[in-house]
Amino acid sequence: MKEFDPDRAVRCSGRELNISPKAATEICSKIRGMRLDQAKELLEAVQKKKRAIPFRRYKKEIPHHSLDDAWYAGRYPVKAAKRFLFLLEELESNAEYKGLDVDRLRIVHAASQRGMKSQRHISRAYGRATPYLNTLVHVELMGYEVAE
Repeated sequence: MKEFDPDRAVRCSGRELNISPKAATEICSKIRGMRLDQAKELLEAVQKKKRAIPFRRYKKEIPHHSLDDAWYAGRYPVKAAKRFLFLLEELESNAEYKGLDVDRLRIVHAASQRGMKSQRHISRAYGRATPYLNTLVHVELMGYEVAE
């Protein structure tokens, strides 16, 4: 990662989020480089199913949607968009606390990693049980005040 002036940078993270790791990766790649207000608008539109997130990496058997950019496969990850909106609001409040101009804040780093697996059980016949694993997600966001 590039070196940034720590006085103009702000970051936040979400740990062990119960969202899809694939959707989190695709949302991160979409909002990286956007201004904060643009990213919020996009995620609110995704929640209302007005705009789709392009799925570029995990694109097998993904339906085609009309997207803003020249891509064919996309989805509406509503649950992940809701968690990302919460993180963007947290990033904005951190920037206000540091005294940064929120209108000039740009997302320079957005990354997601797979976290721990939570295990539950599905009851089966004859007293057996099958493990049901759910992968949790870590998300990191970093904003930087740019001179525009």
